[in-house]
Amino acid sequence: MSESESKRTVDHVEYFLDDITYQGKSNRTRRAYERVLRDFEAYLDSRDLTLETANHRDCMAYVHQIREARAESTVASYTSYLHRFYDYMMRVDRFDENPMAIVLEEIDESINTDPARRDISIPEMRSFVETIAHPLDRAIIVTLLKTGMRAGELCNLDTRDVYLTAGPERPHRPRLDGRPDSLYVDDTPTADSVYNGERRTASNKRKRATTIPVDDELSDALCQWLAVRPDPRSSADPLFCSTREWGKRLTPDMVHHIVEQHARTAGWYTRGGGPEENVTPHYFRHFFTTHLRDRTGDRGIVKYLRGDVASDVIDTYTHDWGDRVREVYEANIYPIL
Repeated sequence: MSESESKRTVDHVEYFLDDITYQGKSNRTRRAYERVLRDFEAYLDSRDLTLETANHRDCMAYVHQIREARAESTVASYTSYLHRFYDYMMRVDRFDENPMAIVLEEIDESINTDPARRDISIPEMRSFVETIAHPLDRAIIVTLLKTGMRAGELCNLDTRDVYLTAGPERPHRPRLDGRPDSLYVDDTPTADSVYNGERRTASNKRKRATTIPVDDELSDALCQWLAVRPDPRSSADPLFCSTREWGKRLTPDMVHHIVEQHARTAGWYTRGGGPEENVTPHYFRHFFTTHLRDRTGDRGIVKYLRGDVASDVIDTYTHDWGDRVREVYEANIYPIL
């Protein structure tokens, strides 16, 4: 075996990066994983360790080191990336165990993964939304703000995933029976897989499927969009489709472009700026988490709505959905229109 062949054989990082590229992950995601994994690999190499030989104490030592120079939210993100790397490499039989699993248990990475971001008040956000006239752009941004979902999850929504009592009656999922004015975010769709008869370009990253209430403001935004939505190209009947590439299901890149355009106009986005200053689709997830958690004081419901909670917790909220989740949500969701 040549030296180059030997290097390729043991370059687990490259193997993982290739696989997530094949799965449809964006170049931005690939670069983020590569930055973290190569940093961790260099740390291990300085201690005569490898990705295969590192144990949970080695991982904890690495986390302790980066905590000295990085914000806690960034530490949580690094930990999450490494955990996903090891978990995947176990599932494809490259590694025997995931040494990051124990470390991850000690970090609440599902809520506090955002760095110190631009502080935007609810009145400022309301003024921002008022400037958005295009029905598609407005519906996208209001949906992100009112639900905290990811851009990929928004792109994967089909009309069957929304049950609105306003506007024309549309068929909805059986899972939404008895839950009017709500939307369903499944945990099943993955990039490059067929879901509801259509091959998807994005993954839903939530741990469990989630039913999210729809308040009057989101209902109005969605109804206004559906009234002018182009006929979709797909029989899956996507909720959001492009008005530029007429009828094509939106992709995360399209959503990023739409949000960036409006954020740039508002002075909330600069080329080369980091997450601390730029407003992106993920910023709205941060905004939703921060403001709803502060208003409710209930981390459990916020984690349920984000799709972050484990099965035992989500079962509690699922069974008590009407009395607990909707009431708390409607009483505390912030007005933006």
